[in-house]
Amino acid sequence: MFLEDPGIYYEIHGEGKPVIILNGIMMSTASWEDHIERWKKKFLVITYDTRDQGRSARITDKPYTIDIHAEDLKKLIDHLKLKKVNLMGVSYGAQIAELFSLKHPDLVDRMILSNATDHIDNYLKSIGQAWKVAASLYDGEKFFDISLPYIYSRPFYNNNYLWLMNRRKIFKETLTKDWFDGFIRLASSNELFDIREEIKNIKSKTLFISGKEDIITPKSHIIEMSKKVAGSLLVNIENTGHALFFEKFEEFCLIVEGFFTEE
Repeated sequence: MFLEDPGIYYEIHGEGKPVIILNGIMMSTASWEDHIERWKKKFLVITYDTRDQGRSARITDKPYTIDIHAEDLKKLIDHLKLKKVNLMGVSYGAQIAELFSLKHPDLVDRMILSNATDHIDNYLKSIGQAWKVAASLYDGEKFFDISLPYIYSRPFYNNNYLWLMNRRKIFKETLTKDWFDGFIRLASSNELFDIREEIKNIKSKTLFISGKEDIITPKSHIIEMSKKVAGSLLVNIENTGHALFFEKFEEFCLIVEGFFTEE
């Protein structure tokens, strides 16, 4: 389904408490297919592509910051006539969830922030720059070689190398210039993201999830974030990296289900 203004593609599955899923920067609604099969039996799952992602509209006429996605999310919630929602954001999507909950606290009941950050430090900025350079080559295999080792943990990479090399071929076959250009704009949109002072104002019940081997948003950083949000919970998952939602599928699903279904 499409929300024509601002050109957002979204899907709705299941019934019950509304849970909106916010993608990581390289993801789309299709990334959640297996998760949805589980979660739709427990709550109303809403997935969508931000602009410059997946099947949603591209922003080619002007530069923008990540804040634009928080306002798009508000339009989607209004369109669906939802009075209060739960948010589950991964990485870039967690940043959007943070911004939204600060701007519209009355609309958020519970929130999961997985592999999150509250600011882009110089290390993260450098990773983002490397990703943009890789994307500017317009070659799926080269993009994979430069970008993906940051995403997965060392154990996952070593134990699933043949699968990853097959993914490398898929990147070569499926990623288009349009995708790369959209990714570059997304990667540029959060370079000034910094809510280190504001994060303490988050009021919704919040669960942070970290991966012990995540080098992009490390466990130590997420622990510091959780200390700033009153009453928040923190779960650390062993032997996994930035893509823990995928690497530790079963454990991640159970955590999400427990948090959103508890009374």
